[in-house]
Amino acid sequence: MRNAAFTSPARARASFSPIALLTGLVATLGVAYVGLIAVVMAYAAVTVQFSQSVRSDEAQVAVLEGQYLSAIAGINSTDYAAAGYAKPIAEVYVPGARATALR
Repeated sequence: MRNAAFTSPARARASFSPIALLTGLVATLGVAYVGLIAVVMAYAAVTVQFSQSVRSDEAQVAVLEGQYLSAIAGINSTDYAAAGYAKPIAEVYVPGARATALR
């Protein structure tokens, strides 16, 4: 008696067709390609945003540097004698306690 539901191993191997295998491979590579394009676009957006942030920070530093230099110029051009300051008569240093553990 023959079993009608029996399939031979040769017929079972034939169910994996190269067309189906290649179609799955192409679909997988297509999804990977689209994913890589998305990663590159996101990287480009982050890079542009970072460069704009650096330019903004550099502009803020330039403003602060200008304010600092103008304040230093005002200090350097001050006539302290005209402002009522006098040179010290003597320099005295206050002796402090030893800072080491050995007393």
